[in-house]
This record gives sequence, structure tokens and C-alpha cells, in this order.
Amino acid sequence: MNLEECTLFPYDSEMHESCYPFDCAHKDLNEFFEKDAINYSAELLGKTYCFTLDKDPQLIVAAFTVSNDSIKTTHLTSGPKTRVTKNIPRVKTMRSYPAVLIGRLGVNKQISRKGIGCEVMDFIKAWFIDGKNKTGCRYVVVDAYNEKMPIDFYTKNGFELLFSTEQQEREYLKLPTDYPLKTRLMYFDLIILR
Repeated sequence: MNLEECTLFPYDSEMHESCYPFDCAHKDLNEFFEKDAINYSAELLGKTYCFTLDKDPQLIVAAFTVSNDSIKTTHLTSGPKTRVTKNIPRVKTMRSYPAVLIGRLGVNKQISRKGIGCEVMDFIKAWFIDGKNKTGCRYVVVDAYNEKMPIDFYTKNGFELLFSTEQQEREYLKLPTDYPLKTRLMYFDLIILR
């Protein structure tokens, strides 16, 4: 199966009620798609979309939420700042670079581990470099769960950790040194796709 066998829809209350329950085998993600996604959209905090299988339109294959974001380099130390701005012309004139945040992304557990997640990532990236995109967007950013599988997934899809170490990230977020990081900030520079 691949995304060519699916159709993209906004994930709204009608879609939620007409489809089978979406289960991506992650408690937090399942809870978000079940209880919060529609409210996020209503409050203009994020827009959720889903791919349904054409031969069974009640089956959600994958779902994701996107919203506007930015990478503010004024708050970064020199290492992360250099990584983000290395390919930007006129670096000194900008302090904030437009980004889209993938707030949530899940693949149906019945179909996971078959490349659909990577196809969804490619779709999202292409969406934001499309000439019909209504806003500038240089980066795709994500707060990836600080677990091996999600970090490996995003790395496989070309994302880089914004901070080399968890300690650097804690300092940036102004967290205590012993605070466990539940997520890691990662980014993808869309310019390489142009």
C-alpha cells in the first residue's frame, strides 16, 4: 500500500464520526486524534488532515497536524544557530525563520512499518514548497518524542536535532539539568528540495 491509494481530507468532526477509530499504537497520539484535534482546529491552533484508503474510505491510514511556527535564532547558541543559518543569504537581517510545525503525526498500526510514514513526510515537505503555498516556509520543525523510534524516523527523513545534546536543549528551554526531556527539537531545511 502507498499514498497513491489514499485520499487526503481535513480531519473534522464528520470525518471523525464516519471513520473507524484511528489507532497508531501510541497512547498520547491516539488521545490527541480522538479528543483534541478537532478543538485545535476550531481554536486555530493547528489543522489536522488524514489520508483514508480509497478502497475502504472509513479506514484512516495516517493523520497529521500542522501549524505555523518559526525558528528564532536570537535565542540559540552559536552551534545550533550556525546549523540553521548556514545556507541563508543575508543572515544578519533576519532573527526568525518561518517554519511549519508538525504537531502530531501518526500511522495506523495496521499498516505501520511499511513506508507510509515516510510518504506522509514527503507529502508534507512538498506541500510547503509548492508554488501555490500561501506563505513563506523555510523549515519543517517537530518536537519528536525523545524515544529511539521517533528520533530515528525523523532522522531517516532528513531532520536534524536542533541541539547536539539534551543538556543544551534543557538550557535553551530553561529547564533544570535533571529534568527529563520528553521531546527533542528537530528541523528540516526545505530549501534542499527546490
